[in-house]
Amino acid sequence: VQLQASGGGLVQAWGSLRLSCVASGGTVSNYEVGWFRQAPGKEQDFVAAISRSIGVTYYEDSVKGRFTISRDNAKNAVYLQMNFLKPEDTAVYHCAARSPLKSNEAVAASGSYDSWGQGTLVTISS
Repeated sequence: VQLQASGGGLVQAWGSLRLSCVASGGTVSNYEVGWFRQAPGKEQDFVAAISRSIGVTYYEDSVKGRFTISRDNAKNAVYLQMNFLKPEDTAVYHCAARSPLKSNEAVAASGSYDSWGQGTLVTISS
């Protein structure tokens, strides 16, 4: 499956953005899809994930209550709605997909994801 991420931009603190991750060459509901981010000079971090099929969601603690991951099967896409954005959310955001064969690995394990989209830059001004 190939992934195309989009939706980044520059917003003020406490604003909102919605990131999109559109899949091709595969059905997104057959994969676990995660969002990861990498801030300048920092390691890549897990943000959120949605399981295949019934769509159980997982979030990193700092985004719980502010970010929502969802899936639209008709559009073969996964979204990350980001509200109440903070300057510390500034990063390049990537979406990634992994085979259900990897479901025994932690959703936050970036190495378990097989397909990665290009990043989309999110910049939050204070």
